[in-house]
Amino acid sequence: MDSLLQQFPMALAMGLLGAVVFAAIGLVSGTDETTTIAPLTLLVALLGVPPAGVFTFFMAGAVAKHMTHAIPTALLGIPGDTMAAPLLQQAAMLRSLGVPHIALRKMISGAIVAAFVALPFAVLFAVMLAPFGSLITRAAPWVFLFAAVCIAYFSAGRWASVLLLIPFVLLIVGLQTLTRSHGVTLSVSYFLGIAIGPLIADLFSILSPVERRRMRRDHVSNFALAPDLKGWSGYFPNPLKVLDRQQTAYTVATAAVSSATFVFSPVAMTVLMGEIVGARIRHAYHRLTTVIAVRNGVTEATYIAEALIPLIAFGLPLSPVAAGPAAPLFNAPPRFTVNTATGHIDNLHTLMTTWQFLVFGLLSIVLAALIAYPLAMNYAHRAASFVARKLSHEAIIATFSGLIVVIGLWEGQLLGLAVILTVGLFGGLLSRLFAFNAGVQFMGYYAAVLSVPAIIKLF
Repeated sequence: MDSLLQQFPMALAMGLLGAVVFAAIGLVSGTDETTTIAPLTLLVALLGVPPAGVFTFFMAGAVAKHMTHAIPTALLGIPGDTMAAPLLQQAAMLRSLGVPHIALRKMISGAIVAAFVALPFAVLFAVMLAPFGSLITRAAPWVFLFAAVCIAYFSAGRWASVLLLIPFVLLIVGLQTLTRSHGVTLSVSYFLGIAIGPLIADLFSILSPVERRRMRRDHVSNFALAPDLKGWSGYFPNPLKVLDRQQTAYTVATAAVSSATFVFSPVAMTVLMGEIVGARIRHAYHRLTTVIAVRNGVTEATYIAEALIPLIAFGLPLSPVAAGPAAPLFNAPPRFTVNTATGHIDNLHTLMTTWQFLVFGLLSIVLAALIAYPLAMNYAHRAASFVARKLSHEAIIATFSGLIVVIGLWEGQLLGLAVILTVGLFGGLLSRLFAFNAGVQFMGYYAAVLSVPAIIKLF
């Protein structure tokens, strides 16, 4: 109890910061979670923020972003991030019916309900799996190899992603050998290269006349915003009144199920849960509003569970989210490390207790709900209009690019920057051409540093 009270002020402050920052970032369409959440969480960890503060910053940010990403998705028809892509079909249909504000409210309310359900379930499942933690830690090289293949197969790329693990792993091993020959050991640079791979690929594409002609548009994009209609009194609407009883029940049920399936792709779980629920509802309008609420709830539940279960139970990033956006919670040298030689773990898994994860996780959700939920429900129209009219995507890209350059130079000088560019360009092109996404690439990185040495020893 004393430890909780001592860490509470910092956790509260960082949770507020994370909720505010990522509630704002969620308004910007196309901001990928790995590209935004991961680098900023890494920066917070490297600045020396206490473990509880790092955790609440990440958790509040992730929950807030998956509420406000509904605004560009529902009102502008552009996915707020990768996880919002499976929601586009229902959002477009409801927008064509003239009720995008209904789609928005259902999505955000589904997210906040699912978040409060997913967290205790995720902690419960983690506690159930924790007794197997030491066994899995000892078998980490083979577990990572198996997990990498499974996650690759269940991604959008399927067998292409599985086979692409081979050249990607070889690239990582080759770069490690090169940098070590010059006395430089890198880890964060690989992580950053994977995180911003699509961005690096796009920047290189702009430099090519052929690609630049392909990417050029003849006219400015036009967006139509429906009138803002408010159907409640006060500032903070009750999500259980925005959703009807059946929608609430489906959202709770799918969030609970999603909290247990932490090894599967979040996008795949979002689509699957939506299809299962949609098949049970006959009325077209009710089916659309229910599916969109359920799917956005699943985006919250999978993010919470896939970060928490591996973190609490094993301390190893054995899920797409843990290996992607949540990777700094596991591995942020020199603060948090997973020793590839000895299997020694020194990260939030060893620095926080199960009760701390539960309490600070609930605190994070409450902070995100207090900031992002009323913002999205009351000011969605004005926020979407401001982002579409005034906000420069180029400025956002430049900000994150500058952050990546600074961290790369800090860790490995010019070699660190070269590794970020190489891994980012290769991974970004593979992601664009073969759906070899960042989650699979992160698992490939861990397979390179853990599994390859173990395989070499066998021979």
